[in-house]
Amino acid sequence: MAGYKVTKKDGYYTYTAPGHNECKCTRLHDPADVEGGQLINGLTHFLPSGGGTEFAANPAESIYYIIKGKMMFKGEDGVETLLEEGDSVHIAGNSPKCVTNVGTETAQMLVVLLPPAK
Repeated sequence: MAGYKVTKKDGYYTYTAPGHNECKCTRLHDPADVEGGQLINGLTHFLPSGGGTEFAANPAESIYYIIKGKMMFKGEDGVETLLEEGDSVHIAGNSPKCVTNVGTETAQMLVVLLPPAK
């Protein structure tokens, strides 16, 4: 197994993520891509006026980066923050949160996940 994996745009795959609504989740990289890998990387497209996630936690440390559109982020403290193109948020594992597309176009969000060590 090589120490790297290139994923071309025709090599992505879609999947259904629990608690995600009105969106298309695309996986770019999985931990199994490289020996000792831990990171997960995806690109999610959220439809306008309501595409988003339920308020919930997952065990992975996460980074969300907005490529296109406007997403409302709500953290565990209930504070809502508008995220626009170029904005990002870093979220601790097991921290409840949600995002909702509040714009008029499909939003694109790059997602980086680091699952807890096994």
